[in-house]
Amino acid sequence: VHHYLIRIGMRRMKTGHVPSKADPDKQQQWLEEKLQPALSLAQKDQAHVLFMDAVHFVFAPFLCYLWCFVRVFIKAPAGRQRLNVIGAVNAMTKQVHYTSNTTYVNAISIIEFLYQLAIFYYDKPIYIVLDNARYQHCNYVKEIAQKLGITLLFMPSYSPNLNIIERLWKFIKKVALQAKYFESFDLFEQNILQTFKQLNSSYSDDLKSLLSLNFQRFSKSEIYP
Repeated sequence: VHHYLIRIGMRRMKTGHVPSKADPDKQQQWLEEKLQPALSLAQKDQAHVLFMDAVHFVFAPFLCYLWCFVRVFIKAPAGRQRLNVIGAVNAMTKQVHYTSNTTYVNAISIIEFLYQLAIFYYDKPIYIVLDNARYQHCNYVKEIAQKLGITLLFMPSYSPNLNIIERLWKFIKKVALQAKYFESFDLFEQNILQTFKQLNSSYSDDLKSLLSLNFQRFSKSEIYP
């Protein structure tokens, strides 16, 4: 049976998952009507397109798979502190911009980050892809973005597959945190931020392949049941 399934073109693949409320049709429409026109401008060097998001690194163990003879246990810190990072990736150059804090992310911290991006990319129109988090979607953020000459491209709801920066968060966790124990939150924070500092130098080749503009898409017929 195994050989027959291979012969007819089937493969043994791990099931994927998508948000239960994701709408493939809306995603496709957004790609064609909103994102692709912006990317076309960026490819012609007429605009800057960035993918933005916030991530919260909780001071807890990040487990992974290991080849081993006996199960390995990693010491786990007891605290619930977290490091918040707001990041943006340039769609064309793959340059990563970020800011961090240990309190919380709100509209004010998003606006401060938008000012940083507006100063850095002052020479051309700016398009920023982001999700519908309340602190990003509020009128205050929209008004400031408009004053800064930034066009906010809000993705359809439940569409993390359309934001390439989601791949960056997984990469950071893999490089900086998986199977590592930190004696204190300060060491935890230092290791993450040091990895961010090295992204555009030590990991530039990884970013070029990781952050390609190939978006995972799916159709309703692919979702089971």
